[in-house]
Amino acid sequence: MYEGAIQDLIDELGRLPGVGPKSAQRIAFHVLSADPADVNRLAGALRKVKELVRFCTTCYNVAESEQCRICRDPRRTNEVLCVVEEPKDVVAIERTGEFRGRYHVLGGAINPLEGIGPDNLRIRELLIRLGDGTVRELILATDPNTEGEATATYLALMVKPMGIAVTRLASGLPVGGDLEYADEITLGRAFEGRRAV
Repeated sequence: MYEGAIQDLIDELGRLPGVGPKSAQRIAFHVLSADPADVNRLAGALRKVKELVRFCTTCYNVAESEQCRICRDPRRTNEVLCVVEEPKDVVAIERTGEFRGRYHVLGGAINPLEGIGPDNLRIRELLIRLGDGTVRELILATDPNTEGEATATYLALMVKPMGIAVTRLASGLPVGGDLEYADEITLGRAFEGRRAV
């Protein structure tokens, strides 16, 4: 549509997840009309994230040093390990303030349609971490979708013979939701995960 640099920018923005052609065009024209200092800050932040951010050598969360802040925290227990798909999931759990254990980030979920099998995830590294006998409970906090369920089932089968308690995050009805709008699977899981009051 456009020529030169503006089209190149639209094309690159359009490659970002969740950014369609219209959004890419809108962002590109915003950048074009933005103050040069703002654009330089954005460009600097993009360069900085690629230069400084890496994956923690222990849990594979994002970090700016060898280990992430959670793995460096001596107040956290080593006996409970929470397995998540992506670093953004660590942030979501940390916001609750409820979990004081450690994490392991798989880097995705098993998805045969996309060509992602167990060997494409950090499952081998997880099994190595579990091998020293420190972990007493493994919490499977993968997404409650087909891929996340397949991953959780696979991990449970791999870990149970090690004598480690394997648990799965409860799923069910959202706070403030109406029963009439809940789908059958969500409602079924809410019944399965019910607890005494």
